[in-house]
Amino acid sequence: MGKRLDDDPALYFSTHVFVCGNRRPEGHPRGCCASKGSEKIRDYMKARVKELGIEGVRVNQAGCLDRCELGPCAVLYPEGVWYKLDSFEAVDEVLEKHVQAGGRVKERMLP
Repeated sequence: MGKRLDDDPALYFSTHVFVCGNRRPEGHPRGCCASKGSEKIRDYMKARVKELGIEGVRVNQAGCLDRCELGPCAVLYPEGVWYKLDSFEAVDEVLEKHVQAGGRVKERMLP
């Protein structure tokens, strides 16, 4: 796994959130994050970051993150921590405890 080197440029975003927006055909055995509401979750998270005035955070939609059965999911970098974001409450918790306070929301983390 890669690591940052001392002479790397500074991070452009302090936190980069990728929310899975993959959509599979209905009835697919693995399911998909989009059918579980990930698009609304992403839109809510983007709006909350602005409302809360959190700087240095970018929320993006990603293609398949390959954890479909556990979704809707998101991964936060640079830490590489994965979360199940299945409600607006989950988003608020992750923004407050992980992004703003630098901790983790253990009960929402993916294994």
